[in-house]
Amino acid sequence: MKTLEKLKLIREGKLSAEQNVKNFLAEIEKNDKKGNKINAFIELNSRVLEEAREIDKKIKAGKAGKLAGLAIGIKANINVKGLTVSCASKVLENYTGTYDATVIEKIKKEDGLIIGMCNMDEFAAGSSGETSAFGITKNPRALDRIPGGSCSGSAAAIAVGFCDLTLGTDTGGSIRNPASHCGIYGVKPSYRKVSRYGIIDMTMSFDTIGPFANDLEGCKLLLEVIEGEDERDPITVVPERNVKDEKKTKFVIGIPKIEISDERIAKLIQKKVEEVVKKNGWKEKNVEIKLLDLAVQTYYPIVYVEFFSGTRKFDGRRYGKKIEEAAGPEVVRRILGGSEISKAEFEGKYYKKSLLVKKLIGEEFEKVFEEVDCLIMPTVPRLPHKFGENISVKDMYSYDTLTTPANLAGVCGISIPIGEIAEGKDKIPVGMQILCGKFQEDKLFEISSRFS
Repeated sequence: MKTLEKLKLIREGKLSAEQNVKNFLAEIEKNDKKGNKINAFIELNSRVLEEAREIDKKIKAGKAGKLAGLAIGIKANINVKGLTVSCASKVLENYTGTYDATVIEKIKKEDGLIIGMCNMDEFAAGSSGETSAFGITKNPRALDRIPGGSCSGSAAAIAVGFCDLTLGTDTGGSIRNPASHCGIYGVKPSYRKVSRYGIIDMTMSFDTIGPFANDLEGCKLLLEVIEGEDERDPITVVPERNVKDEKKTKFVIGIPKIEISDERIAKLIQKKVEEVVKKNGWKEKNVEIKLLDLAVQTYYPIVYVEFFSGTRKFDGRRYGKKIEEAAGPEVVRRILGGSEISKAEFEGKYYKKSLLVKKLIGEEFEKVFEEVDCLIMPTVPRLPHKFGENISVKDMYSYDTLTTPANLAGVCGISIPIGEIAEGKDKIPVGMQILCGKFQEDKLFEISSRFS
């Protein structure tokens, strides 16, 4: 059911918030830990039915908020008071949130119901959903394949129908990547648009919180609730409205010059773009972003250094366990990498050079968005691998090839489902990525609506 249709039923009293949550809890009981064992949730909110009954009272009194009665899953690195904020790691498996992140405060203010904490790659270090200390998350659309990461549980929960909406964090594609693999919608907002206060971030230079949904309107609604300036996160801003863009109906679609190894994915994208461009009378333009090939090489040194720095607080003294002793191999790999890169700083290598290239990539994007309204490309250049496949670190990192540039440039992006590719018994979803300039989410949603 579409998000706005569900809200209408709840507001009209045809579906109570309590019953909505009960329906989801029954599905979770049946298929998350039993049955297909999707393993999308690490923990469920034991008070959610009680909270739903309170929301029903507000609905009857005509005082309910924008999200009244909707069940929302939260990635396990976002603080929710009273729930375990584990980052899917043994390091924090006993850490209970003592406060609500800003985005959670905003959701609760609009009467959204937090149904539970979603599984993820440990400390968001991964692109597949396989590094969680609490077991892998399966892809509901292809059970023998990865759902993508690091927001594996947030994406899978939507794809299988465990809740209405979910929140994730995107460092280099962590929302868009699993949205593509699971055949749903996932939005990476512009950097600085959504407060990061209350997240256990992986990389402060890139991380942003964004929504997942089964439809575009669901993503749009949740983003409208969580966005905005926050004095506790001083980088957040409220950008000026671009009236010119709001009135625009004819767009120029930019197609970056990139190599896509899987021709099946390339053909799906090309076919969809041609259909929409022709139907709407838009224009299509080939563009070149000269430094695009350096995105992954630029992204990871910054991630390693900032992740190493950010994890120094997990020393086992104040809370949790010492991260080097309790975390899995991918987390430790990134910590060791960051440590080594930091040691080389006296020569000005790696991190500082990466920051310089990051700035140059941002400038390249600004130039391109003067010529076109958006960029369209695959979200992920390959299909998700099967569990048990021997995937090298290099191949694993290649999942982020087309998503990391948006984080380096700070622009907004979305992954939308555009079709499936048959492989054996599996019909594997394919996502198309649309990118727009900084704080151009309204344009992003308008263009995306024509593809939905």
